[in-house]
Amino acid sequence: MIEVLIDDGSRQFYPVVLGNATWSLERQGVPGKFEFLVLVDSNYPIQEGNRVCVFWNGTAFFYGFVFERKWSKDKEMKITAYDQLRYLKNKDTYVYKNKTADGVIRMIAEDFGLSVGELASTEFVIASRSESDKTLFDIILTALDLTMVSTRKMYVLYDSYGKLTLTSIADMKLNVAIFPDTAEDYDCSSSIDGDTYNQVKVSIDNEDSGKREIYIAKHSENINAWGVLQYYYQADKGVNGQATADSLLLQYNRKTKKLSVKNALGDVGVRAGCLIPVFLDLEDESLKNYMMVEKVTHTWEGEKYTMNLDLRGRDWIA
Repeated sequence: MIEVLIDDGSRQFYPVVLGNATWSLERQGVPGKFEFLVLVDSNYPIQEGNRVCVFWNGTAFFYGFVFERKWSKDKEMKITAYDQLRYLKNKDTYVYKNKTADGVIRMIAEDFGLSVGELASTEFVIASRSESDKTLFDIILTALDLTMVSTRKMYVLYDSYGKLTLTSIADMKLNVAIFPDTAEDYDCSSSIDGDTYNQVKVSIDNEDSGKREIYIAKHSENINAWGVLQYYYQADKGVNGQATADSLLLQYNRKTKKLSVKNALGDVGVRAGCLIPVFLDLEDESLKNYMMVEKVTHTWEGEKYTMNLDLRGRDWIA
């Protein structure tokens, strides 16, 4: 069963949880959110800022803070709690040199008093960066994007029970498989009207020569099939323009396919960024490979526990 522990700084208590509870996670730019309904008890009031610890069958999976309360005269209160990533919505200005993405995370965490767990070494050194009036999320995600463009390695930043954690996608494989009999339903679509590009133009302003350098990568076969769908990217000085164009083309030169799985059997180990094996026979193809969880919503209804998943993989995005 699900249990919620509230810590108000002076005491801890377990409120009576009513009805549904949900835990929502997205791969980037959004804090983890836990929402639940409790019976109002004047002897154990819940306030903004209280710490929230959540357990499922004895396993701790969420640690966060109360940010919102809603109630009515029926003595029921809806609580919304966010994990530590919520504080990355703060804005600030940073100028830094010769830092890796994990170094940027450590710098920000130290400045804002955030707890840090295990951060993967991203290795790629960002020569210099100036970020003005940006959210901390944007500053970190920019560093991770620059790392991905240069190394083709993707990392996920998440909160692991109260600790900022950075992990390579390659190290986030799970054995929680999706089969037709473990998923109630699914929705899928295919399009070239979204994030699909078969030509990439990278521009770099050369301050020394006073000229703008242009680098192009394109896929002639898909241009013939779909027409020219161009992605334009303004790169920083010192970036390898052709390598960046080639990397972006590799990323975007595909149909935009979407797959959402509804009411799969729940597992608290599944978070956004994980890779899970999917075995589904769709209308025009058979899926038998790992797909990345872009978004997951865990839902508890009494003893019933399910999850909705937005998945992405090769040729699939969420």
